[in-house]
Parts: sequence; C-alpha cells; structure tokens
Amino acid sequence: MPDVIINKNRFYNPVDYILRQIGGTWKAPVLWRLKAKTLRYSELEKDIPHISQKMLTKTLKELESDGIILKKTYASVPPRTEYSLTAKGKKIITLVATIRTTGLELMKDEGIDYEALIKEEKKNAVKK
Repeated sequence: MPDVIINKNRFYNPVDYILRQIGGTWKAPVLWRLKAKTLRYSELEKDIPHISQKMLTKTLKELESDGIILKKTYASVPPRTEYSLTAKGKKIITLVATIRTTGLELMKDEGIDYEALIKEEKKNAVKK
C-alpha cells in the first residue's frame, strides 16, 4: 500500500487516516454530543465527565483543524463560542454510531450493561 501524506502527516492506509481523526479518548464523546445540536464550550465541559479544560480545548482545536467541527464565536460580552458538526463531521457520526453500538454489544458480552450504569449515575447525580 502506498503511504499518503496529508498536511505533513503520513498515513499508511485509510483506516489509519480516519482513526487518527477520531481516535483518542475524547474526540468521539465530543462528536457524539454535537450529533444533534450546536453546543457551547461550557455545555460540552459539563456534559463530558472527567475531561479537563486543557483536553477539551485541545480536542476541539484538533477537530476544527481537521474540518470535522465548526467553531463560531459571537462578539458579545462575555464572548460566546458555539461548536457544531460540519458536513464532514456528519459523515463521521455514522461511523462513531457504529463503533459505539459495537462497543455496547461487546461490553454486554462481558456482562457490563453500560447504558444501565449511565442511568444509575444520572439517578445518583440528581439525589446529590
């Protein structure tokens, strides 16, 4: 297979290319939350447990530079920034959905009901 160089990055095959764009711990969760609506930075930060401000900022910059999300800044006081999926991002969401579904199925095979864990976590958060 031929190597492909895009923006000074070498890719060995198409799978390598897409995984570098959506891989890592935080890209898929950010994309998943943007699948249906535009969100502000603070909304993403609140909705993604365990992500630091540094990692959220880095992830958003990478997704934006890859043309997967669109960042729109409004000149208001305080400044307001919103993030949404681009056409490329909407294509990628179908892949993220497939990966998520497969992950849920494999977790269930291991005896883990992830969706039940999320419901329980939300229920406990309401009690606090």
